[in-house]
Amino acid sequence: MAVVNVNSGEGIESALRRFKRKVMSEEIIKDAKKHAFFMPPGQKAKLKSALARKRNKRKNRPSGMRPR
Repeated sequence: MAVVNVNSGEGIESALRRFKRKVMSEEIIKDAKKHAFFMPPGQKAKLKSALARKRNKRKNRPSGMRPR
């Protein structure tokens, strides 16, 4: 859980900025999105393998070619 203490004399904008930075570094939003809905184990495995195929396809592409 991200906690930010507001220092005396500090504006709310700077405290909010520090809070946003802390939330991004702890990946709280990403984790919340991941747990927002249930995904069956079979579907999760299919998604994982599809992402791996996509990553390997991109990795094995010749370096001189760029997608348009």
